[in-house]
This record gives sequence, structure tokens and C-alpha cells, in this order.
Amino acid sequence: MERQNLEGGGPQATLLESKPDATGIDCNNMLTRRHGSSVTAVLVFSTLVAVSGFFCYGFAVGYSSPAESGIMEDLGLSIAAYSVFGSVMTVGGMIGAILSGRIADILGRRLAMLFSQIFCTLGWFALVFGKDVLWLDLGRLSTGVGIGLISYVVPVYVAEITPKDLRGVFTAFIQLMSTFGFSIVFFIGNDISWRTLALLGAIPCLLQIITLFFIPESPRWLVKVGREKEFEMALQSLRGEIADISQEAADIRENLETFHQGNRTRFLELFQRRYTNNLIIGVGLMLLQQLSGVSGMTYYASSIFKKAGVSASLGSMIVAIVAIPATVVGVLLMDKAGRRPLLLISVAGMCICFFLIGLAFRFQEIASLERLTPILALTGFVGASVANSVGMSGIPWIIMSEIFPMNVKATAGSLVTFVYWSCSWVMTYTFNFMMEWSPSGTFFIFSGVNLATGVFIAKMVPETKGRTLEEIHVTISDSLQ
Repeated sequence: MERQNLEGGGPQATLLESKPDATGIDCNNMLTRRHGSSVTAVLVFSTLVAVSGFFCYGFAVGYSSPAESGIMEDLGLSIAAYSVFGSVMTVGGMIGAILSGRIADILGRRLAMLFSQIFCTLGWFALVFGKDVLWLDLGRLSTGVGIGLISYVVPVYVAEITPKDLRGVFTAFIQLMSTFGFSIVFFIGNDISWRTLALLGAIPCLLQIITLFFIPESPRWLVKVGREKEFEMALQSLRGEIADISQEAADIRENLETFHQGNRTRFLELFQRRYTNNLIIGVGLMLLQQLSGVSGMTYYASSIFKKAGVSASLGSMIVAIVAIPATVVGVLLMDKAGRRPLLLISVAGMCICFFLIGLAFRFQEIASLERLTPILALTGFVGASVANSVGMSGIPWIIMSEIFPMNVKATAGSLVTFVYWSCSWVMTYTFNFMMEWSPSGTFFIFSGVNLATGVFIAKMVPETKGRTLEEIHVTISDSLQ
């Protein structure tokens, strides 16, 4: 294939004119890969704008813990009423999940992100100005719809705009921003009023609404809807002006034809045999991520600390401090260690730490060992937060964005995201009741779920590091042959 020339000649121009050598290595293709993998300003800016949505996600998830005592006191809520407030966001997440794939497929990734932040902004302002529990529940519901959309479209957009050898690092920034939002709300939430905290939550939403107008649309979505000229312009801007995008563009078009991605896929078509493994992996990871107990622990961290005899302010601050470095480690290792090893390390750590918390609450019932409860509970909680930040917090979203072909991505993504938010609702609503039943038993159950999750990952989840999206789809499809 003839390559375009670079201005100014020199060594690079000579390489572009080179032919395959005796070993069969095409220097042109090598240079193309190097150009395609370059980190451009447009790619970095587009990724940062997109992943800022997950800052809002982390902030919203963490909000209910530091706000719990203030809201219950100001509005006189019972545990059951606050459980409704804490979990109604997940109901909104289910609604957003159902709509997410279709909105992202029809309107594009950028407009889907715009809609998500409009819902989030309205939700935060409802909390700021709401005078009764109905307004608070409606606000939390609206925020849930927004982050339900975010949780699908942001990983998909980032995965679609990045080259294969940079995709792990760039998509891992989703996890970093989520942890950053969660840590900020934990760090300052106990020291300011719950209304002021809600107002702070609205600021990043408004910033993303503005900056979305300055990033390109996903090239893969553009070619799917037949906007060829815009497809090439978007891909070129993401890869750099001098990058040769011809091979990458050809691969994307070929994958489009292979999976008949120009046709609209009905929901039942998703359950064809060739998508079996994709569904098992995507749904299984999201189901087990929620059943692991992390969401319940996160939503009601303050009450867990109090029950264990630990200062809620101190415990939240420690978790906030250690979560970000742990996530940074996960980001740095994403394209070195791979997805599978990080997931296995993550669930192994949570299995041990949840068992430790269960043991702490068990010791609370034994007079001679009761003094160990605060130390073991805090150690286990912090350890579980670190382990979760390294892998299970964000990697399932990354894998979800990688494993589904374009023709079923919208339908499959909506289903997987719906499963996530459905299980999240079950966990956040029932968690307080489980703790009233048996704190130690609750965390022993979560420890067992994480053990089962490790077995599932080892048996079913493929390594996607260093592969293009098109290669991943073909590999999973071939595994059923």
C-alpha cells in the first residue's frame, strides 16, 4: 500500500518509502503503528473531558455516606427512609442504563455525555434547593439517570478513540477519576453541610457540558452511521496531522462489514450463540462486582465505622487518602501487567479484607477481644478500598467497552449496565438490613462472593491488553467455533 509522504524528507520520509525486508517486516506498517500510537493533544484532551464524567460518578456514589447524618437529622428520616434515598440513585441508574446504548447509538457519544450531565446537574441542584424528602429523592433519581448514561458511554467513547497499545492506560483514567471524585467527597464531606457538598457536585458536571463542544466524535460511531468524511477527519485529528491512518481506518471498516454493523440489532439477536461468551463475561463481571459488597460498603461507610467504634471522619479521611495512590498504581500497571492479573489481585485482596472486617465484628461479641474490633475493621476497610481501586472498581467497565462488536454494542452495553445498576440497587437497599441482621455474617458472605469472583475471572475473562477492538471481537467469536 502506498503511503503518504512527509514534508521535509529526512529519515522518516525514507522509512515511508521502504519495502518489506528479508524477514517480511514492513517498515511502513511499523511506522504507521508508531504514529497511530502517538499521544496527541487532541487525544489527551478528549479523554480528560470524557473521563471527567466519572469524577461526577464517584462523587455521586460517595455522597450518601458523609451526608447521611446531616440529612437524617435535618429531615428526621428513619434508617428505612434513608435507605430509599441512598438506593434511589441506583433506580435512576437502571433507567439510564436502559436508555444509554440507544441514545449513544442514535445521537452519538458526545450528545449522550451531554444528556448525562444535564440529568446530573439537575439532580444536584434539587438536593441543594429541595425542602423535603420528595425533592431529595427526585434529585437523587435524576443524578442516577445521568450516571447510568455515563457508566456506559464514557468507557465506550474512550476505548473507541484510543490506539490499542494506549487504550489500557487511557481507559484506566476512568477508574482514577471515579476514585478521585469518591475520595474528594469522603475527604471534605464530613466537614461541610450536605447542601454545600451537593453544590460542589454540580460544578464538574457544568464544566463537562462546556468542554464537550471542543472534542471530536468517536470515529467508529461516525463510520457506523455512514459519515465517512467526518470519520477520517476525526481519526486524523486524534492520531495527529502526520500520522498515516489508512491501515487503522481499513481495519475499522473491515470489522464493520464482518459483523454487519450497518444493520440495527434487535434485543433478542444479542442472544445468538456467537455472542454467548461476550455476554457471560460482561454480565458476569458486573453482577459479581456489585454482589462483592463494595457498593454497600461505600454508600454507608460512615455507619459502618460508627458500628465498629471508629471515628467516621477519621476513617473516611484515611480511605480518601489511600484510594488515589492505589488507583494510580492500577493505571500504571494496566498495559504492563494486563487486565486479568489486576482483577485477580483485586478480588483476592477484597476477599481477605472483607473476611477481616467480618472477624472484627465477630470479635465485638467477645468481651476479651472486643478492643481489636476498631483496628481490624479500619484495616480491613482501608485494605478493601485499596484492593477495589486497583482493579474491580474500573476494569469491568473497560472490558465491557472492549468486548462487544459495534453492531451489538448499544444493546449489550445497555443490558450489562442495567445488570450493574439493578444489582447495585439490591445491595444499597438491603445493606443496612443485612448489617442489622449480622455485621460479621454480612462481610463473611461478601468475602465468599469475592472468592467466587476470582474463579470466574480465572476461567472466563480474556486478556485484552495490546489488542485492537477488532482483534478482541474476532478472538472471542473464534473461541466458540
